[in-house]
Amino acid sequence: MNFLYELKSFIFPKNVLNFNTASPVHPASRGIPVPTKKMQEGSGNLSESAKVCPTKAIRIVSDSEVQFDYGKCLQCGLCTERSEGKLRDSGFIYTFALNREELKVTYLSGRMKKVSDLPFPLTANQKQFQNLTKKRGFLYREVAAAGNNTVESELNASFNSVFDSEREGVRCVASPKHADAIVFSGPVGQNMAAPLETAWEVMAEPKALIACGTEAVSGGLYPMGKLPKEPDLYISGDPPRPDVILQGFRLLMGRFSFQFQEALHKILENEK
Repeated sequence: MNFLYELKSFIFPKNVLNFNTASPVHPASRGIPVPTKKMQEGSGNLSESAKVCPTKAIRIVSDSEVQFDYGKCLQCGLCTERSEGKLRDSGFIYTFALNREELKVTYLSGRMKKVSDLPFPLTANQKQFQNLTKKRGFLYREVAAAGNNTVESELNASFNSVFDSEREGVRCVASPKHADAIVFSGPVGQNMAAPLETAWEVMAEPKALIACGTEAVSGGLYPMGKLPKEPDLYISGDPPRPDVILQGFRLLMGRFSFQFQEALHKILENEK
């Protein structure tokens, strides 16, 4: 009996993550920076936060208007440390979207300005990819395009017994000829632009290009290199956690209903 119990526990681990009930806010993670109530007094010395941001993800438009590009954000916490209490670490980790513009957020007197034309419509390619993968999942080839290997470490972790990428039908393959998608990390350095292009070109349609990590989304600390096309999915974070990556994949497949700005706005308003 003990052997059977242990075997069952091995095959069906109790700590496996339930993606349907997982929260976009993680108490143990720093997450993206957001304004506090002190921002109602004006941006004040927030220029110091903008100055220390390694990727220039913060733009101060006026004393009342501040713009954040969360596609550039490393979630390093430097800006909150210099903000004199006007910014805080939110713990919000679901920094992924199907449209690059959705990761750009404007705050007016500390309150998030909602984008009126959300949700952004799916592209024809995104619709085709969803039709292909919603039921069966997809295979991807990962391309390390001049990154620092942190994204690769998180992708490796996505296959462990907690996150278990394969239960979603998502697997990494050795050749792009066998893949439905390219997942690339890094800012696409000069020597990796051609290999990324080649990997993309040998794949059959329909196919998807997935930018994984802040460097892949925006270049991060470096200039952004040449891409074969605009990505179909952007997953920010340096690096994004395995559960964040897989939730992004589920969004692209149409298995997960999520809009970055809508979710962030709801959480911020509920906290007031």
